[in-house]
Amino acid sequence: MSPPINMTTCPLHEVDTFDAEFLQDPHPFYRRLREEAPVYRDPKNGIIYVSTYAHVMEALAKPRIFSNGVARQLRAGASAGDGSAREREISARGWQPADTLLTADPPTHNRYKKLAGRAFTQIHELLGGFTGDGRCEFKSQFANLLPMYVISDALGFDRALCERFSAWSDAFTLQLSGMANADQRIWCAEQIVEAQHYFLEVCDQRRRAPQDDGCSDLVMACLEDEAGNERQLTPEELISVIQQILVAGNETTSHTLTTGIYYLLTYPRALERLRSRPALVGNFVEETLRMLTPTNSMWRVATRKTELGGVPIAKGDLLLLRFGSANRDEAKFPDGDRFDIERENAQEQIAFGAGVHLCLGQLLARKEMQQAFPIVRERMPNLRLLDPPEHFRYVPSILQRGVERLELAFDPS
Repeated sequence: MSPPINMTTCPLHEVDTFDAEFLQDPHPFYRRLREEAPVYRDPKNGIIYVSTYAHVMEALAKPRIFSNGVARQLRAGASAGDGSAREREISARGWQPADTLLTADPPTHNRYKKLAGRAFTQIHELLGGFTGDGRCEFKSQFANLLPMYVISDALGFDRALCERFSAWSDAFTLQLSGMANADQRIWCAEQIVEAQHYFLEVCDQRRRAPQDDGCSDLVMACLEDEAGNERQLTPEELISVIQQILVAGNETTSHTLTTGIYYLLTYPRALERLRSRPALVGNFVEETLRMLTPTNSMWRVATRKTELGGVPIAKGDLLLLRFGSANRDEAKFPDGDRFDIERENAQEQIAFGAGVHLCLGQLLARKEMQQAFPIVRERMPNLRLLDPPEHFRYVPSILQRGVERLELAFDPS
């Protein structure tokens, strides 16, 4: 077995940024990118990595040049190789994806964003927690459930199906990541088709008997096209909007809640400051989002020949905007690897993106987390880690950054 690569000294092109172990701690490599090649074309795959805050923001500010419409390109690449025939057979039982929120650009994106935002108007405050025998696996027993309950209630879905919703959310994210192997691609296709049929079944029910929920809003709403004509959403568009509400409302909050508790328990000063100054909870949420950056990277595709940071870019080139690197850029966040809940500019982090593609659920996610952290501390007194920090592992993904599990102990109440 060859020795592991030293990411701080080896040539940049020798680092496999899709490797599961690399994804446990990519930040030493991100630091090198920011210092040596802020806009870097990986010779292995042609993907362009954008790592500094300034360059990521520049790309986000030019959606017509650095387009979010990468879904078809990524699906085409992911479907090559083993299992593609089986994928096509499964996918044929569903609907073709439509570009709406995450993978569409203005003016289309703006219209969908305004429309989908109505799905959150009926969300009620979810105050929850649990008591038990003094221990829990926090991610599965709390962090995964809180955002999924909120989104299910908002859309009018059956809470009893939350485990299926979580699996569907995972499949949507894995498919977009470009990291799925042949068996995983088949699993993703099965989950996505199942989700599509459920979404449209609920939509058909709401069309016949509207209720006071987000799904009814989407079914009954009219969308204005560029010519000013109004129409209702197609089945493909309904599926796409609901899918992205489900994913956006789930992953970011779940991962940040779990990692935020871990940070509190491994940075004693942060816990002490939060106890003495409860008003810091908002800034604590922002700093947790900055340090973790749950949407760690996001794809873009160049719509025409251009350049970024002095690097020539051809039409059709894929870019990977490294939000997780930008959020630790020392030029923007001094001592960026240090967790500081009193950081003055923590709110300038871009964990939710920026510009026209700022996450539509970011206000909801912030509210959930600002409410949840104090409740958790109150209802789980004397909170402590059951596993040592070295057992704290991240889910291997180039797009999402979140922990696999978090075993906690506390005084029963």
